[in-house]
Amino acid sequence: MPQIPEKVQELTVGQLSARSGAAVSALHFYEAKGLIRSRRTSGNQRRYSRDALRRVAFVRAAQRVGIPLATIREALSQLPEERTPNREDWARLSENWRAVLDERIRQLGRLRDHLTDCIGCGCLSLENCVLSNPDDVFGDRLTGSRLWPTQPGPA
Repeated sequence: MPQIPEKVQELTVGQLSARSGAAVSALHFYEAKGLIRSRRTSGNQRRYSRDALRRVAFVRAAQRVGIPLATIREALSQLPEERTPNREDWARLSENWRAVLDERIRQLGRLRDHLTDCIGCGCLSLENCVLSNPDDVFGDRLTGSRLWPTQPGPA
């Protein structure tokens, strides 16, 4: 991993990429989404403060566990003066995200357990399809994959 001298307070996009392991295109994307910030030089080149390394690490760790970028951006924006997240911030935020992840794990376990049930069907059109119609919640109204359970809407 390339070392950056302590006296260097700003990083080029290439240095940030090399140190963080994130592709340059990912860094540009993160910046466009408001997750990191840069300033522009007189030659219109991006320069990132050193704390961008921690922000990128925070974003990538959250992404690895399935947290959407919008949620990550919201969490970062709630930090005082949008400072760099620290260990305590991660502990607090990860605790808040735990219930969401537990639910996702439960849903994925159910999907895995019932995946072979649909091999014979192929089109998910069984009246009681455990993937598109879990617990047959729509069985009285329609059958098969025409209705996907989403957020409750108007009746």
